[in-house]
Amino acid sequence: MKVLFFGDSITDAGRDYTALYGEKSYGCGYVKYTATALKKQGFTEKDIINRGINGNRIVDLYARIKADCWNLNPDVISILIGVNDVWHEIEGGNGVEIDRFEKVYRMLIEDTKAVLPNVKILLCEPFVLPGESTSYDENKWKKFLSVYDYAAVVKKLAKEYGLCFIPLQNTLTETARKTDPYLLLFDGVHPAETGAKIIAEEWLKAFKEIKLKEDTRR
Repeated sequence: MKVLFFGDSITDAGRDYTALYGEKSYGCGYVKYTATALKKQGFTEKDIINRGINGNRIVDLYARIKADCWNLNPDVISILIGVNDVWHEIEGGNGVEIDRFEKVYRMLIEDTKAVLPNVKILLCEPFVLPGESTSYDENKWKKFLSVYDYAAVVKKLAKEYGLCFIPLQNTLTETARKTDPYLLLFDGVHPAETGAKIIAEEWLKAFKEIKLKEDTRR
């Protein structure tokens, strides 16, 4: 089974773009910890592909979906996107409005299902916490809170298309109340080691359920 991770810098996590497979290709984020667990289940290096790219928005994922997903013929595609659609608007006026976000995300799902009818698609919830990039003033934090609305769109699309939705915001928020948010998302967006491990844990829970359903059908 080939699993492909698709997203922005949270998925990228400093991966080596010249390494198509293996440790260097995973980066230092949640893909790394997820890959470690999957290998213990029998997955090989070529079964785990990281195609996260720093700075991506939903429109960027759609633009490269053929080269970085369809052409690799994965069995599972995991998508984590949304925070840059908000962040890029706040910082430079080049974000993706929520209606367009939903429209393009819907196109991405429908086109992928048409090209790869048997692929399993996991939609990860975008998230945000207070941090040096997100909440150095109250007005900026209020704008970043619209990430919650984008997350609601992702959840709605997962339900509509019968896809797996992986909730992340609540777990990160609740954990942040018990510790320093900096230990989870070092700037409010990008996961530190503890945050990356939490995301990997939630992803693996969802993937386990998918595998159980597949095994039951066989």
